[in-house]
Amino acid sequence: MPTGNVLLTILEFIIALGLLAFFHELGHFLIAKLFKIEILEFGFGFPPRILKLFKIRETQFSLNAIPFGAFVLPKGENDPTIEGGMAAAKPGVRLAVLLGGPLMNLLIGAILFAFVFMRTGLPDTTKVEIIEVAADSPAAAAGILPGDLVTAINGQTVDSMTTLSAIVRENLGTEVEIALLRGEQALTVRATPRENPPEGQGALGIIMGNPIRPAASFLQALPLAGQQMLNLSRELLTLPVRLIQGAVPRDQARFVSPIGIYSIFQQVRDADAEQTAANPENANVTTFYFLGTLSIALGVTNLLPIPALDGGRIILLLPELLFRRRINPKYENMVNLLGFTALLALMFILAINDIVNPVVLP
Repeated sequence: MPTGNVLLTILEFIIALGLLAFFHELGHFLIAKLFKIEILEFGFGFPPRILKLFKIRETQFSLNAIPFGAFVLPKGENDPTIEGGMAAAKPGVRLAVLLGGPLMNLLIGAILFAFVFMRTGLPDTTKVEIIEVAADSPAAAAGILPGDLVTAINGQTVDSMTTLSAIVRENLGTEVEIALLRGEQALTVRATPRENPPEGQGALGIIMGNPIRPAASFLQALPLAGQQMLNLSRELLTLPVRLIQGAVPRDQARFVSPIGIYSIFQQVRDADAEQTAANPENANVTTFYFLGTLSIALGVTNLLPIPALDGGRIILLLPELLFRRRINPKYENMVNLLGFTALLALMFILAINDIVNPVVLP
């Protein structure tokens, strides 16, 4: 890739990641202002500070040197003795402020998905369509064709691609009965999912997707975008458990640092350039879909019960919410500091892994 294109992609990535971080902090900011908690600073990027941009009432907006993020600094964030500050607010108010950032990321993800669906049409996520059939595969031998809809396997209704994949995994090496809909004709075929398929192929040798219908407006696309956001959030929240159970192969999911995210972004931009050349009407839709996914991942990650993240702070808030017994702020701050230090160490390890083993999209 030419140097100019690399620099442009890096700049696009910094702006995109910065905007997602900005909206996250904006969620915290708006909820805090709603409950009359003063915000002393709204920073773009992380310190050290480069310059003060402007000031609105008590809030100083600043530009900082480290571009991968943003932050808000509430009055009395960790000191409950400061009247009108964050730590002095009622526990329900603090919970709302903590949830504001992740929920804003989920909302932005849904909006980006709606924009994509307006351009590409609305996928019917309750149906599974065969997009491609590999030669000499079980699906080809069974007579399955591109365009077929899979309605059931072994009598179990197939209402999503996840369901189909799960049923196939449970029946590797065992013949299954597959119910299809080809146009208006209902068909039944039999195939045996392979235990060791060729590289680049699945057990049945199919590429699947969802049938598409046109979207008339943004409002029409928004409900499905919201459903897509909820489905993805659920998959991300349950991913650690599914990795441990082996339901998701370890080579198909991993934690990444900003370096790994950039690697994915670069590959997405390259794929988008090829797709735009072939179909200019769908320019940049892959990038917007990726950014929607990234926004949701940012929101979900921040809800994990890890000290220093929003989810960790919520866990520390639970005793006060449930039993009206507040954890000593001194210990709470210590836990969050240790958590933040551990996160920095983990990010360093992930960054090295992303350099040594770059992320490669299938």
